[in-house]
Amino acid sequence: MGNDTFAALPPVPVSVEIAGERIDLTPIKVGDLPAFARAVQPLAASLSASPDWLALLAEHGDAAIVAIAVAARRPVDWVSGLDLDDAVHLAEAVFEVNADFFIRRLLPSVMRAAARIGQTLESPTHGVTPSNV
Repeated sequence: MGNDTFAALPPVPVSVEIAGERIDLTPIKVGDLPAFARAVQPLAASLSASPDWLALLAEHGDAAIVAIAVAARRPVDWVSGLDLDDAVHLAEAVFEVNADFFIRRLLPSVMRAAARIGQTLESPTHGVTPSNV
């Protein structure tokens, strides 16, 4: 059996206990993607292979809470009501389950966009209107 055979199997959920409740996490589904992408957009540039969850929550708390709620398939109010250690534990588990999406898909696209923006800002013609004289 090759790797392609195993790729066809459904993902095995990662179970975590958060606030006394067992949560089975699976990768983000297509139907979750629009809400998740909107939520993660403000904090995407801050994501890395090992994010600083406390800093992310401090800088982009509302977006992080919504992204975690969407990925965990839990209500935003439930995630907002978690103790900080439970919220960080859940965020780590969500990130782990969706690492392929974050690291291989989202991060490279964010890096490419940042590079394009950087090139545009460094361009000598940036902000200069050509003359018709």
